[in-house]
Amino acid sequence: MRIRPAHPEADADALWRILAPMIRAGDTYTLDRDMGRADALSYWLAPAHATFVAQDEAGAVLGTYYLRANQRGGGAHVANCGYVTAAEAAGRGVARAMAAHSLEEARRRGFRAMQFNFVVSTNERAVRLWESLGFDTVGRLPAAFAHPTMGEVDALVMYRRL
Repeated sequence: MRIRPAHPEADADALWRILAPMIRAGDTYTLDRDMGRADALSYWLAPAHATFVAQDEAGAVLGTYYLRANQRGGGAHVANCGYVTAAEAAGRGVARAMAAHSLEEARRRGFRAMQFNFVVSTNERAVRLWESLGFDTVGRLPAAFAHPTMGEVDALVMYRRL
């Protein structure tokens, strides 16, 4: 698997193919479920985001993540990321590869910690992955996420020093 910086024009179709199902499902991100392509790509490829794609050996894009500062000023030394794996690539190690890459990339860019502000507690695969990579749950936001099928569920704040 190869992880490289995203190219906004060249990767737009692949990014939308991955982002659209996640947005429409509405069960892991706090994005409007009816968000369109232009707004989704604008969000994912925002100027403050360093956006990457994961590709298989044939060059197919299997996942994407962005890396940014979690806060400005006094919180700018803490990184934040968002990750999405293509549905057809689930269970193939794409998320783990992107997570490992993001930790190294964050260190390379001088970040000293990484924080996930809003991990939906029912996203058990993500929670297990972050825990396996040394993230601790440092906060729980009761009933903070309106899950489309499970109702109000908790969101977790997860953190790890780099």
